[in-house]
Parts: sequence; C-alpha cells; structure tokens
Amino acid sequence: MNINQLLHFLVVVDEFRSAAEVISELEKLVRSYGFQYYGVVRQPKPDENPMNLVLTGEWPEGWPQLYIAKKYVLTDPTIRYLGQAQAGFRWRDALHAFRADPHRKRMERMLGDSMRFGLLDGYIFPVHGRTGLLGNMTVGGRPIDLSPTEITLFDAVAKKAYWRLVEFKFANETDAVKPMDTRMTRREMEVLNYLADGLTSNEISKILKISNHTVDWYMNGIQDKLNAKNRQHVVALSFRLGLVT
Repeated sequence: MNINQLLHFLVVVDEFRSAAEVISELEKLVRSYGFQYYGVVRQPKPDENPMNLVLTGEWPEGWPQLYIAKKYVLTDPTIRYLGQAQAGFRWRDALHAFRADPHRKRMERMLGDSMRFGLLDGYIFPVHGRTGLLGNMTVGGRPIDLSPTEITLFDAVAKKAYWRLVEFKFANETDAVKPMDTRMTRREMEVLNYLADGLTSNEISKILKISNHTVDWYMNGIQDKLNAKNRQHVVALSFRLGLVT
C-alpha cells in the first residue's frame, strides 16, 4: 500500500472549494486501497434514521434499507464500540470487545447479514469534538490489512474529511441575512482556538483562569458574530474563514 495517497489527501483537502471535490478525492483514496464501500456520517442516536446523517458514502444495494429496518444501529458492535474508542479500529475487533455482552447473538446476526451483502471486513475511525463523539468514517468490503501507520493516517483523513464536509454543509445552510463579523478580540481568539482544539468550557476556564460563565459569555459572543447555529458550527466556520488552522 502506498501511504503517499493518504498524505496527498491530507495536503490537498484544505484547498478544495466544494463538498464534491472532497468526496471525489476521498473516493479515489478509498478505491486505491481496495475498499469497495465507505461512509462519512454524523453520530446517530437510537431514535434517528442513520441514513439522514450521512455526509457521503457508498454501500451495497439494499444494505442501508435492511440496516434501518432491523434497527441495527442499536446493536452494531462497531457503533457501540465507537463510544469508547479514541482511534480507528477494525470491525472484527469490536465484536471481540463484546464477547460477554448479553446482546452478542444479535451482534453476530447483524455481522452475518452484513457479510451476505459483501461487507466482510473493514475499519471505522471516530471523530471527536468538545461534546464527545461527533461522527465517524468507515471503509470496508473485502478484507484489507492496514499497517499501524496507515491506520493512524486514515484516522487523520477521517477527521479532515468529516470537518470539511460539515463545513460545506453548514456553509450552504448559513443564514445570509445577518452579516458576519470576523473581527475578534485577543481573548475571543484564545477561546476560539481552544474550542477548535476540542476543549470544554471548564477546561478553557482553567487554562485562562476565568470562570465557566465568562468562557460561555465569550463563546456566545463569537457565535453571534459568526452568525453560527451552535458551537460546532462556530468551529466549522472558523476553519473556513481561516480564523483557526
């Protein structure tokens, strides 16, 4: 395998100006490694249709419908293991982690169904933010052995791809009526950079030696200036506008 493909994606992804460009380059990377299927999704909740959270992806015909119909999001061992994983892992390793789980039989049936659709093996890479797990990227199909270095680089690719796709999605939904104000005070820039690093209000308050309430006050001001819907939107806009890197 040629890790140059992974490094190339990490270098060029920031230059793209549309979601289509990100998706095209990501698909090229996935195919170069021999993976037949992939997906970049926001983290599903038990009562949500996971396919509504897909940022991009390609799956075997009929698999998404079966996954939804059987509510596999509740028993999918890879989705459950994501809650405790800090880095990418192989699908089969997730099932091993739940060997004593009372729902193991359901997990095995789910994996059996996935194999019948050609999803024999793969990897999944979590994307975290200040509120915890935000989403993931998964690649799979026939078994492919990745080296530890490749897994680490795919982890970085997952994060870059996720945030760029979220950025473009939010950019399309931004309310254009209220103008943005990108002028930030020194303190606002400090708070913004720590927020982009994934720190919580409590962690930022300890570093800056100010109260949680004051940190939230600054964050609310930043959100208002950028006309952002929430803090995740603040981070996405900040990367797009070059306020943080």
